[in-house]
Amino acid sequence: MDQNAGKGWTTGLTGYHYLILAVACLGWSFDTMDQWLYVFVKQHAMTELLGPVASSKEQLAGLVKEYTGYVQSALMLGWACGGLIFGMIGDRLGRTRTMGITILMYATFTGLSGLAQTWEQFAILRFLTGLGVGGEFAAGAALVAESMPTHSRVTALAVVQATSALGNVSASIINMTLTQYLDPATAWRWVFAIGIIPALLVVVIFAFIHEPEAWVISRAEVKSGHKRSGSIIGLFSERWLTRNTLVGATLASVGVIGFWGISTWSPELLRSVLNPDNSALLARDVERKVSLAGLAQNLGAFFGALTFAYLAQRFGRRNAFRTGLICCLAGVPAAFLLTHGFISAVVLFFGMGFVLLILFGGYAVYFPELFPTRLRATGAGFCYNVARFLAAASPSIFGKLSASFASHGIQKAALIVSSVFIIGLIAVQFAPETKDQPLPE
Repeated sequence: MDQNAGKGWTTGLTGYHYLILAVACLGWSFDTMDQWLYVFVKQHAMTELLGPVASSKEQLAGLVKEYTGYVQSALMLGWACGGLIFGMIGDRLGRTRTMGITILMYATFTGLSGLAQTWEQFAILRFLTGLGVGGEFAAGAALVAESMPTHSRVTALAVVQATSALGNVSASIINMTLTQYLDPATAWRWVFAIGIIPALLVVVIFAFIHEPEAWVISRAEVKSGHKRSGSIIGLFSERWLTRNTLVGATLASVGVIGFWGISTWSPELLRSVLNPDNSALLARDVERKVSLAGLAQNLGAFFGALTFAYLAQRFGRRNAFRTGLICCLAGVPAAFLLTHGFISAVVLFFGMGFVLLILFGGYAVYFPELFPTRLRATGAGFCYNVARFLAAASPSIFGKLSASFASHGIQKAALIVSSVFIIGLIAVQFAPETKDQPLPE
């Protein structure tokens, strides 16, 4: 009989538990806010940066699609490197200090992105931003997983993932506000400047958050020579760890391709529908609608992340992932193929955000459950971010595909790349079920 059965997830939580949850939520939501600031303005940024090298409006449009894919791939590679490097650092240096360092990194380099003068500079700054973005997730997820009581862990981690959508909503509001008062073509620099604000959270982290007791105990055992921590090799040292690592990395790769390789092209899709001739007279109204549709997409994401917690608690982790993958296989291409105006975009983007974040809600809950304490941040970081290496080419492929079709290029590219969700359905067959199981020690 499960001794936690019947307990509400908030039962027994102290003020310090809520402080940890609040800091983790803010760290991850600011993280995703900085990501989505880029999503909204990347087309305008690349148009300005590539403008001098284009000989015609048509050539510029093709170059923007292609080179945006390159820059997005650079962000994902940085994300992957950051996840691997800071995952190991998180197991050795500690969850709290690692979280503070990575937040400072992604905030600083997001702000500096607004100063880029060439597309190469822009790509380098996005890579450096990605280092912080990738590292923050593993440290934050491990901090919450190890600090919360067992009966609170799943819901708390789902709440952290759900707040990523609130960060994305904040980005929608920031983009919509600035583009109504500034020229949308040049407002992107000021949008990035807002992204430095999350650095203030680091003060709170270093002043009030201490390392989880589980990490302190594990670190003492490591120092005594009984265990090895923060080792990627350790993730493949035993058969069960190897299986968990490969399953986690595959599931994450599918979601990353779906999100960064497909869904983050939704602003370009809606601009092409509402303003196919790129008229300056329509620019402000179009940006307002793009921001509102993005807001709808991220509200859907908020509820999607929470939905995984419900499905996982009731039906198990594997069935929750199956449900999300099947919904993505239908919902993601539908959003691109059936969007013909602003109203349809709001409805379909909401659905796309909802189904994709079922998967990402699963990563926050599931990955910490796959690894022992000494390898938890390393394992979660590896799974979530080695996926960036595997999926880094997807934005470039999507950009090239959309540029290669004479008409409806974005829609056709989305249909092709969405086939990746089938791989996820195969991978989940090998996933261990962790429902009602304690964290590995």
